[in-house]
Amino acid sequence: MAAGSGSLKDATAIVGIGQTPFAKQLPEDERTLACRAVLAALDDAGIAPGEVDALASYTMEETDEVELAKACGFGDLTFFSKVGFGGGGSCATVAHLATAVAAGQASVGVAWRSRKRGSGPRPWTNTAVQLPTPAQWTRPYGLLRPVDEIAMLARRYLHEYGATRDHLFNVALACRNRANQNPAAIMYDRPLTREMYMTSRWVSEPLCLFDNCLETDGALACVVVSAERARDCRRNPVYVHSAAQSLPAQHHGMVNYWNDDPLTGPAWSAARHLWKHSDLAPEDVDVAQIYDAFTPLVLLSLEGYGFCGRGEGGAFTEGGALETGGLLPVNTGGGGLSEAYVHGFNLINEGVKQLRGTSTAQVPDASVCLVTAGEGVPTSALLLRS
Repeated sequence: MAAGSGSLKDATAIVGIGQTPFAKQLPEDERTLACRAVLAALDDAGIAPGEVDALASYTMEETDEVELAKACGFGDLTFFSKVGFGGGGSCATVAHLATAVAAGQASVGVAWRSRKRGSGPRPWTNTAVQLPTPAQWTRPYGLLRPVDEIAMLARRYLHEYGATRDHLFNVALACRNRANQNPAAIMYDRPLTREMYMTSRWVSEPLCLFDNCLETDGALACVVVSAERARDCRRNPVYVHSAAQSLPAQHHGMVNYWNDDPLTGPAWSAARHLWKHSDLAPEDVDVAQIYDAFTPLVLLSLEGYGFCGRGEGGAFTEGGALETGGLLPVNTGGGGLSEAYVHGFNLINEGVKQLRGTSTAQVPDASVCLVTAGEGVPTSALLLRS
């Protein structure tokens, strides 16, 4: 579809990606990291900074549009947006740009995330401000961190469906194995064994150290243009075939207290929209980049996006299903668990690499990739194709 046609399906493409190194601590500030990632993505696309006229980022991004535009030398901006809910907004930043370009509101869009979480403060440690309304129903009762909230969902999931810690280990292992193939991953030279997993310290039962994502400094970015323009860019285009956002009825953050079923999270409603506006189905997906701030989120997402039935996420991971050559290779750069945790943006870039054929853990002939944002919070998803 041409830009301005009113349809999002394949109307736009990601034509450039960029990233900084990842580390526990980087010396540069977040703005510098953002600029480096954005300029690298534009160079990858072969597009001059002065041609950028659209930006999309997270509400938690501390480098704002004005700072980035001045520092990178952008032209007049005709579209800019921010998406809330932390990692739930990752795919939505690309979706917003794709919508703007397809509608003719912009021609060259950049999405990015720059973060110093490895060396910076934790959001929940600031006691000087009033708690947001949802947190008033959780933090006073001991659910201080996201891991505590997800641990409650995980405990319920294990109880209701008979899933075990071995299933959670399968997720952690698949991500670590792919990171061991990726020189850019923080865990590149650190293999994981079942014994290491099972004997590691608890962070919030039933979640242990290796069920938790990394704490990372780093930045990533990507460039979105119309499908027509993409044909003339430096790299083979990766088309945005379908996109979705979801804030389901009666949702309450990660704990989902008031939802009819706490284990039916935002992935389910995002998936309905994603597949409704797609020519593809779950069985057409060659590789998936599934948001993995915590291992149980992958099980919930496998079910929500239709790769297995309700309560079957644990069993789905058996027999190497998530590994290269398995039923559904996931998080082929290492994901948030073992490559870097930058609110899920590395999953977007890894999806692009897979469809370009340049991943360090390349799935042969991959032509369709699902990328998801944070499950447990208002979320988003992209279906990319080559």
